[in-house]
Amino acid sequence: MTTQKGLKLVERDDDGVDTAFRADVLDGLSQPQKAIPARWLYDDAGSQLFEDITQLPEYYPTRAETEILQTRSGEFAELIGEGRAVVEFGSGSSVKTPLLLSAIAPSAYVPLDISGDFLRAAAADLAEKFPGLPVYPVEADFMREVELPTAVADQPKLGFFPGSTIGNMVARTAVDLLRNMRETLGVGAQLLIGMDLIKDEEVLVAAYDDAAGVTAEFNYNLVRRINRELNGDIPLDTLSHEARWNDDNARIEMHLVAGGDIAFSVDGQDFTMRTGETIHTENSHKFNRRTANMLLLAGGWEPQARWLDKGGQFSLLLAEAKPPRSAP
Repeated sequence: MTTQKGLKLVERDDDGVDTAFRADVLDGLSQPQKAIPARWLYDDAGSQLFEDITQLPEYYPTRAETEILQTRSGEFAELIGEGRAVVEFGSGSSVKTPLLLSAIAPSAYVPLDISGDFLRAAAADLAEKFPGLPVYPVEADFMREVELPTAVADQPKLGFFPGSTIGNMVARTAVDLLRNMRETLGVGAQLLIGMDLIKDEEVLVAAYDDAAGVTAEFNYNLVRRINRELNGDIPLDTLSHEARWNDDNARIEMHLVAGGDIAFSVDGQDFTMRTGETIHTENSHKFNRRTANMLLLAGGWEPQARWLDKGGQFSLLLAEAKPPRSAP
């Protein structure tokens, strides 16, 4: 096994709490529409719950994206080529990664994730599957520019961002992330990115509010994390999970809805919620070809190719970081 110990680039306070997590929670709960960035759903417990979600019958994106990776490997090999260092943003369990690595014969694999223990376990497992492939896990907040391990600094790179995580962000934040990815990977790098597609509302809502209640537990876990790490006392039993389709913004929204008037504290600060008020915990924007291309271009990536699953539910796009131009 050739996995390295890896880098840790997450800033934590003396209690071991991620300082950005504290700041985002306190700021988000202070807003008229309470909202917490979706990335904080993914502590170790949340990451495992999301892996459980990907196996649910209602949750089509993982199956559709896996189908593309399985059936288009020859095209990936031709367009990407061999010898690139694959940098996966928000790698999670890396379950789709072996399909890509098998197709393109990379020089190294660099998984980036904010959930450190989950990251290192997944990296070790993948290194066993690919003996001889250098694996350099980096515990980092990939929403910012990341300093990659020196071992891959001079290698051509392929960013891998599967799962339509880009859809969790409003357009401004998504563009900022794509620009940070460009800075991390450099001009000449490629990016293989998943984007979910607009489809019937019933299909979309069911994917985020499954019959078994696993997605609800995923949402509730954020409250458990806040209470545990930030000394909170949010009354979880008064909150309910809700998935909504917002047609104007082409997105599914996840909310935690107050079933009554409540008061609570987090990190020594007091907050209240009225009956029906919500904490907005996740967006999942859906795209068509034009909006996907426009988002990539705004982030400094020139689209090269696009693949759909046979059901036309999901897309994988390949883009390249071209030198900047001031005019067409």
